[in-house]
Formats: sequence, structure tokens, C-alpha cells
Amino acid sequence: MNLEFFVISLLNGVSYGLLLFMLSSGLTLIFSMMGVLNFAHTSFYMLGAYLAYSISGVVGFWPALFIAPLVVGALGAAFERYALRRVHKFGHVPELLVTFGLSYLILEIVQLVWGRSTVPYGLPAQLQGPLFSLYGTQFPKSRSFVMLVAMLMLVAVWLVLTRTRIGLVIQAALKQPEMVEALGHNVPRVFMLVFGGGCALAGLAGVIGGNTYVTEPAMAASVGSIIFVVVVVGGMGSLAGAFLASLIIGLVQTFAVALDYSLASALRSFGMAVTDQTFGYPVLKLTISQVAPILPYLFLVLILIFRPKGLLGTRED
Repeated sequence: MNLEFFVISLLNGVSYGLLLFMLSSGLTLIFSMMGVLNFAHTSFYMLGAYLAYSISGVVGFWPALFIAPLVVGALGAAFERYALRRVHKFGHVPELLVTFGLSYLILEIVQLVWGRSTVPYGLPAQLQGPLFSLYGTQFPKSRSFVMLVAMLMLVAVWLVLTRTRIGLVIQAALKQPEMVEALGHNVPRVFMLVFGGGCALAGLAGVIGGNTYVTEPAMAASVGSIIFVVVVVGGMGSLAGAFLASLIIGLVQTFAVALDYSLASALRSFGMAVTDQTFGYPVLKLTISQVAPILPYLFLVLILIFRPKGLLGTRED
């Protein structure tokens, strides 16, 4: 493994991990506040990408970077106010079902409005090309922009939750909602703002992830399962756990995809004779890059067996 491969793969892994964190942070905030696992969360991510594509065609990418997440957040807040709040009193299963139905509704609306194929949501001129080259291997500006936005978002969320009045009310409503309501605060409105804020974070991830990777109707499903893996591995309701799990999964997948080694080649390097007739040879010849997609789910299973609360989780339910 040469130096340029390691450095570029490390940066790509951190960039992908931070994008996962942008998605999982909103889902984590919603769950920690309301106990709701929003199955439509990655659909808001997709919606952010498509809205940014349309808005950027009118006013440019940079205004769309701010407008699209605000629109997605407003839609999320409206959904919580007029749909999710009505089924909240019936328990968690109706909440899951209504968000599950919303994910399909958003998918159908996206396909009706923008079509079923990929849309040409490209990078602005300022983010095109490499940021730097290392021995001929380039690291793109778009990946560094994802990292920058994710870190700014992390700092902003931390400041809001720990240094502002609304942040203190949110944290208090998480543990003692009755007391907060007795003090005169509108707890349902706080829940609506948190749900809308979580959706806005997903929309922001879509704005910068859509043109860095690809904007298509399948983009929500492609990251949906990974996001729930991140949330469970990090610990349900733990923002710090989601950050740690996102980086781990991003790095593991990035390095695994780039490695073309198999167990058979490793055994041969130790002098062991491995041929087509060796027992289990089809499994032994699978490369790390081929099994890379299942590694996060393997990690999830191990976490659930040995540490059910996740890496940094504290929530019981």
C-alpha cells in the first residue's frame, strides 16, 4: 500500500463518512427528541438534491445551498404538524408506518416531477477539478467541500444545542417534557422544529451529495439502510456516536472497495497451497472489494451482539 493510495483513500473515506453523518445526525436528533425512527429521512435527502437541482437552474448553486434545505425543513415540519402528531398518541408502530408511507409518496412525486432517470445536477465551476494532486493521484474539490460543510454543520448543531436558549429547551424537553410545558414552553412546537431541523439537515446533505455523487430516484434507497446502520452502531439518540460510527463505516467501506486482495492470496503468501479443489475455494477467492457492501451490516450484527446500546448510546428504548 503506497502513500498516495493511503492518503487519498483516507480523505475519501472521511468525506463519505461525514456525508453519512450529515444524514444520520438529523435522524439521531429526531429519535433522541421524539423516539421516532423516521423511515422517510433519506427521502428528504433525495428531495433536497432534486430541489437544489431545480433551484440552481434558476438562481445558481450557492443560493440553492441555503434555499433547498429550508424548503425541505419546512416540508418536514408541516408533515410532523399535520400527520405525524396525529398518530403519535397511537404508539410507535403507526409512526413508523406513516413515515414508511411518506417515503414511497416522496419517491412517486419525485418520479412524476423529474422523471425516472438521472438528472444533470452538476457541480458549480468553483468546485470542479482537483484540490491537490499527490504523486499523480487527485483529490477533488467537491469531496473537500462535503467535509467543510459537514464540519460547519457539526459545530453549528453543537452551538445551538449547548449555547442557545432554544437548545436548552430542546434538551430539557427531551428528559422532562411535562416540566418544560409547565414552565410555559410549547413542547409540541419544539418537537415540530426539531423534526423540521432534522429534515433540513438531510436536505443539506442532498444538496451537496447530489452533485458530488449522483441524483436519481434510487439515491434514497442506496443510503437508507446504511444510515440506519450508522444510527444503531453509534447508539440510538447519540450524536457523538453517530459521528464516530459514520467515520468508521466510511473509512472501512472506502478502503475495502479499493483493496483487491482475497483470503486465497493471503494464504498463498504464507506458503499454503490453495487450488480450485481446495474446500471452500469459491469463498476463499472472494476479494475484500467484493465483500465491502456487507461489511457495515456485519459490523451492525457484531455491535448488536456484544454492545446492544451501540458505541456511545445511552437510550434504553
